[in-house]
Amino acid sequence: MKLLETYILRRVGQMFLVALLPVLAIIWTTQVLQRINLVTDSGQSIGTFAKLATMILPSIIPVVLPFALVIAITQTLTTMNNDSELTVIDAAGARRSVLIRPILLLAAVISVFSFFVDNVVEPRAKTVVRQMIAETYADLLSSVIEEKTFRKLDEGLYVQISKRMAGRMLKGLFVADERDPAYELIYYAKEGAVDDTGTTLIMHQGEVHRKTPDGNVSVINFDSYSFDLSDMTENRGQATLRASDRDLWFLFNPDPADKDYTIRPQSYRAELHRRLTDWILPVVFALFSLAIAGDARSHREARLHPMVSALAYAFAMRWAAFYAANQIDTDPEYIVVLYAIPIVSSIVSIVFLGLHKRLVMPSFIRDRISSFWRGMQERLLAATGRTGGGAAQ
Repeated sequence: MKLLETYILRRVGQMFLVALLPVLAIIWTTQVLQRINLVTDSGQSIGTFAKLATMILPSIIPVVLPFALVIAITQTLTTMNNDSELTVIDAAGARRSVLIRPILLLAAVISVFSFFVDNVVEPRAKTVVRQMIAETYADLLSSVIEEKTFRKLDEGLYVQISKRMAGRMLKGLFVADERDPAYELIYYAKEGAVDDTGTTLIMHQGEVHRKTPDGNVSVINFDSYSFDLSDMTENRGQATLRASDRDLWFLFNPDPADKDYTIRPQSYRAELHRRLTDWILPVVFALFSLAIAGDARSHREARLHPMVSALAYAFAMRWAAFYAANQIDTDPEYIVVLYAIPIVSSIVSIVFLGLHKRLVMPSFIRDRISSFWRGMQERLLAATGRTGGGAAQ
């Protein structure tokens, strides 16, 4: 690799890390805080929570990587243009490949890494998370809930036990289930136990009261009753393995006997095609970022910052791919759309790069964004001026 290519690769790589780490940290923190109830509600140790937080990372990384790359490319090339480095490179007669090759090399490495995380690391991490929380909620009934105390397990689901015995045995069970608006259920049982998977509460010698909205109540006595906790764990995002939890090999050749696959085979088809297209996004984003910001420009030229245009394209393309992937569940024709989005975008970007033309947003969109951006800057400056004037007085 030439010295100039190494220089560009190093600058884009450094900016990529600068953009990636803060954004990744913010998104990761918001996701972790959503799981804080696992510690506060179920009495788990901080070590368990730390392990859970670590397992969340693989699901965030592939989403953030392409956008961090867009920021790195556009910011680096804009800075080089402002410092007249792009102009000097063009004046020296260097080929445009000097600029394109190191950036596409970095994008290719990021794409391979994204493929590995999305298809190998993330499915295993999600499986571990589901097992952890299933075990947590098994312990929630059998060892964590205090005796003779009402405890909310889920929205509309409350449990009380009179006494806890050895071997996950419970005495004096009371369960109030108001999750279904069509009726309310109240369970009484002399004893019960939670199975090892945490998905079933088996109650013995009790009765269930079923109350409808019109006030009618029916009472059923039972010797043994299995109360399904899988809905509770499903609401928590921790039910049986879904399509997003499977590795790529399972998606290519699903087990016909798998319970979830027999119920919703279309979701496995959608997940497979999503996996086969998402990993290439860093390369696609790099191509149109180069087409937007990869040319030398005059400093007097009034236009949007290339990062704004590139991120607008990136968000629009990501939303379109997400929408198409979701529609595959009900309409297989969207498979073609899902593959067409990155292919068409790449071809358009390559054409613009080959013709040495700049990829720009439509003028009416660009003007609206520019007006909005100028208005935000003016309001910010006005607010800063008022604050400064108040301080001076």
